[in-house]
Amino acid sequence: EERSRIARELHDLIGHTVNVMLVQAGAARLLIQRDPDRARMGLESLEEAGRSALGELDRMLGILRTETTAHRPQPGLDQLPILFDRFEKSGLHVSYEVTGARPPGAVRPIELSAYRIVQEALTNTLKHADAGQAEVQIEYTGKGIDIEVVDDGQGGSGFTSGRGLVGIGERAAVFDGHVEHGPVKGGGFRVHAFLAAT
Repeated sequence: EERSRIARELHDLIGHTVNVMLVQAGAARLLIQRDPDRARMGLESLEEAGRSALGELDRMLGILRTETTAHRPQPGLDQLPILFDRFEKSGLHVSYEVTGARPPGAVRPIELSAYRIVQEALTNTLKHADAGQAEVQIEYTGKGIDIEVVDDGQGGSGFTSGRGLVGIGERAAVFDGHVEHGPVKGGGFRVHAFLAAT
């Protein structure tokens, strides 16, 4: 179980950032001749993403090397705007809405899983969907957290479930939740997850 958790974390942390870096590098290559200023901005964003990936990898390895839990706080839903900004820099516009009352107290484990589910769904959108925008809906329901990510991309023609969607399912299962995903009628792809508050 611990190995699966570590594999999910590494995939979500590093896989997301490397995919963003690949998109940024490709965009910079295409822009270098006709719009050097935009290419330069893309390269700066690429450099920032690389530093972020190294920092996350160092943090993860530090956790594995020590038995202390006194490490940097994990991201929660309050940090989604920072995540969305990274996607914006890669060309994916993200709109979002958070509704419902956030439960009082420390809800970090469930919020970390919710954050990672959103991150993975958007990474898949960026990587596979050829989408221009995505909409994220988060709702605190009183019974848990309801998450929906819908993009305007290709809709999953030839869709196969890969490691990212498997990881989303595993994260939901930890919180007695469930996941549904698939093409949207008229185009696009939808990921819906519910995480039960325990």
